[in-house]
Amino acid sequence: MTTKDVDIVVSGGGVAGLSAAAIFGSAGFSVVCVDPAPPVTERDAQGSDLRTTAFLQPSQALLEQADVWARFAPHAADLQVMRIVDAGGEVAEPRIVKEFDASDISDKPFGWNLPNWLLRRELAAHLESLETVEFRPGTGFKSLFTRESEARVELSDGARLRARLVIAADGRNSPVREAAGIDVKTTRYGQKALAFAVTHPIPHENVSTEIHRWGGPFTLVPLPDYEGRPSSAVVWMEEGPEVQRLSALTKAEFEQEMNERSCLLFGPLELASHRTVWPIISQMAETMYSERVALVAEAAHVVPPIGAQGLNMSLADMRVLLELAQANPGQLGDAAMLKAYQDRRHIEVKARVTGIDVLNRASMMRAKPLRDARAMGLNAIYSLAPVRKTLMQLGLGARG
Repeated sequence: MTTKDVDIVVSGGGVAGLSAAAIFGSAGFSVVCVDPAPPVTERDAQGSDLRTTAFLQPSQALLEQADVWARFAPHAADLQVMRIVDAGGEVAEPRIVKEFDASDISDKPFGWNLPNWLLRRELAAHLESLETVEFRPGTGFKSLFTRESEARVELSDGARLRARLVIAADGRNSPVREAAGIDVKTTRYGQKALAFAVTHPIPHENVSTEIHRWGGPFTLVPLPDYEGRPSSAVVWMEEGPEVQRLSALTKAEFEQEMNERSCLLFGPLELASHRTVWPIISQMAETMYSERVALVAEAAHVVPPIGAQGLNMSLADMRVLLELAQANPGQLGDAAMLKAYQDRRHIEVKARVTGIDVLNRASMMRAKPLRDARAMGLNAIYSLAPVRKTLMQLGLGARG
């Protein structure tokens, strides 16, 4: 069997992998992107990913540079305000509400929110328009052999590729990472998340709302109207057994419980999709590269869904890789380039994983004195304008 030469092999056909293929393909590199499962690209189809992604300003700029953003823009909901609600008192009602407004630091929204199933649809369609990219859904990574000058990849259908760089964007259980012999450190919280969509009578007015009580945050993120009604995506984090109980409730029973948990900030919520359950962990690869291999996205780092950091960290990985590749295209994937990638990303990623771990543990607190301390901390941070603005800038991706 012949071996095909290509600049980059991307393993992974999720939002991160498809984005990597689009970004490097638009920059003129030849790319083959593979994934063992074809992307689910319809909202109500079996296996559809009902989570959403909030693209913060630096990520939006990168996707605009790659000529992808024009496909996303018509479907995006602006995120102008990030509202934090502490409802950790004796009853489930707001006791502290603080709003972080993007206008304090920028003339643009914090970000733009889109459903993951739609992102896969638009990215897959975009890849079809790129002569530099070949997307092979239904074909997965099988094996990896590297040497100083190249990587050789065998696929599940027996095809063989020779590449200068392999990008592992194949998830938290990355087969490429395993083949490269890179270890990970995993933190488990005993949590799971329910992801679903709702409609509500009170418009969200481009406000993303994170409600803290215990067990984890209940987060409503703006979506475009659905069937003529205001709509939001919800990620509801709780301890694992509680999520299993909630997911088994009838629609009416579930709506009653989610309305209590939402504090009715948008009026009565109505379930507008099926419910999906996702495990919550933190994970960090010991290193983000090996010979001819770069780890990005969940192959390199996993964080709980707090503060819209997950995919934005992933796109920051790709931005750095792209900058290094374009600065010296002839050295794509060599040891010096990948060491520079490690130096620029690993420390920052580790700091963000640690910070989100702290925030998640704070959101889980059940003891009343700890919940009260959390509320006091939120109040203190918001009251200090320089601190508040610095945190907003760091949330957008500014380096600490």
